[in-house]
Amino acid sequence: MAYAEGTTVTPERSQMEIAGLIRKYGAGSFATGWDGESAFVTFIAHSRTIRFNLEVPTDWEGFTVSPGGRRRKQPEATKAMEAEVRRRWRSLTLAIKAKLDVIETGITTFEQEFLPYTVMPDGATVAEHILPAVERAIVAGEMPRQLLALEAGDR
Repeated sequence: MAYAEGTTVTPERSQMEIAGLIRKYGAGSFATGWDGESAFVTFIAHSRTIRFNLEVPTDWEGFTVSPGGRRRKQPEATKAMEAEVRRRWRSLTLAIKAKLDVIETGITTFEQEFLPYTVMPDGATVAEHILPAVERAIVAGEMPRQLLALEAGDR
């Protein structure tokens, strides 16, 4: 069973909870928005801009078949889609809450926990830059030159 399945908490309430969590942690700004099938949460903390992208369904037609294989009509499919949107926002809230908790506990640092979501000067996140190189390295079985160059520059 997926986390928060069956939740009645609205996406707006989840967004407000996220805002409260990061404000309490000391974030200087916060915004949410959407672009097509992707929503986002962004905030500034520790002199870094952080962005979480959240894929959210926007078309009820993807929900015309229930998990049990039963066909749904449009109103029921729309309700299922809206339930999935609520569930995804709750999951993102949990993820951010967990990250802030492990930082506060001293298990990790802000920089380590939020590194993949850190927005670089070109607008892409660290993960969007690094993950393709990591995948190529794993397939090739050798370290990416870009990472080796960064490591050599730190010496």
